[in-house]
Amino acid sequence: MKWFAKTPKKSTAVESDERAMLTSDQSIVEYKGGRAFPDCLTQGTHRHYTDYATRMLSVYQDGIGQPRYQLHRQIEAIFTDEPDCPVRRIQAFCKLLDDAGDYQTDPSGEATKLRLKIFSMAAQFHPLVAQPDRLFESGENDIKARIAETLGQSWEMIEQTLYSDVLDYQRLERFEGYANPAALLSRYNVAQIQACLYKAEQMTVWASEDFKTILRYAKLARLLHEIERVDASTYRLVFSGPASVLNETRRYGVSFARFLPALLACRRWRMTASLKTPWKQPVQLALSDKDGFTSHLPPPEMFDSSVEQSFCEKFGNQRDGWTLIREGDILHHQQKTFVPDFTFCHADGTKVLMEIVGFWTPEYLAGRRQTLRLFRDHKIILAVPEKSLRDGAAIGDNILVYKSALKLTSLMEILERFRRDYNN
Repeated sequence: MKWFAKTPKKSTAVESDERAMLTSDQSIVEYKGGRAFPDCLTQGTHRHYTDYATRMLSVYQDGIGQPRYQLHRQIEAIFTDEPDCPVRRIQAFCKLLDDAGDYQTDPSGEATKLRLKIFSMAAQFHPLVAQPDRLFESGENDIKARIAETLGQSWEMIEQTLYSDVLDYQRLERFEGYANPAALLSRYNVAQIQACLYKAEQMTVWASEDFKTILRYAKLARLLHEIERVDASTYRLVFSGPASVLNETRRYGVSFARFLPALLACRRWRMTASLKTPWKQPVQLALSDKDGFTSHLPPPEMFDSSVEQSFCEKFGNQRDGWTLIREGDILHHQQKTFVPDFTFCHADGTKVLMEIVGFWTPEYLAGRRQTLRLFRDHKIILAVPEKSLRDGAAIGDNILVYKSALKLTSLMEILERFRRDYNN
């Protein structure tokens, strides 16, 4: 059993909410029987890691103002007597903890200028010694105090910025951290899978739910796709990276890694990824929603708007021979995809799709009209708010206008019209 972490209520885009990802040097993966097995901490074998995680979080929570290298040394000390903790695992923990905080930076290069000034002032008293005597009169502490007085700052303040442009010496300013020790361990497991995906050349996902979320995040991760319907409720989605034709695996492997947390947040899916290895043998990474990994992203919302939710509750699962399915179809043409909000299936074989426009802009409506033209061979109803229509605008047969909620009588009339056309 793996650790589970609570997720936030709202999701953000892959590019803006990209959480800590490891480097290849921090990746731990075992290859066996043509399969890849990223390092994974479980509650059975690694239950004692909960205490380690608690101590690691305390180091950073109490470490505001300390330089990075001191924090890392304290993390290393926690695992001194732990035989089951390779160096890469410790380095991975440090990376995840670092990325959950904010460190002092020096974008304007003031640290370099300050060092030049201080070293120039100190050079006048060279050599500096810890204990001055008759031969060496310049004591280090005395000269530091003199320089601080000249600059009008305490030496402690000077020391905090003297090496702020050197990564190891940057000081921790804020630590957002993780909700609890289990969240840190859960994040570690996902980060190791992400690092394994750096070697991926292609990813195949079989999905039975949350198509819209999967495709939206794949687009944000700049993945190309091929889509095939497997059965009535399952699609096979093959993703490849934009740089695949250039044979730059690491570049689009990172795109797969960015996409992974969104996939983990979805329901009813399984995935395989083809990995490139140094010995040129094909290796597969396999995952599914049953494996128990937790995303830092929340599960997709069941409905995009209150209008959709209200309509779905009012219509029910079936009405007058029509069965209602939420996001049951993917329409695709080359790299353009469209997942309508609802699919209506009649017992006689008629299928009608419906997209509900809730929040809208003129640009959004124009895009939806273009989408309808692209997929005009399908029966699609577009439900639009009355306030979005211009005065005198022509309303097509497939347009359902609503004020605050969809009227079922108007909808049923359009559905029946489509059904008559289908049967004639």
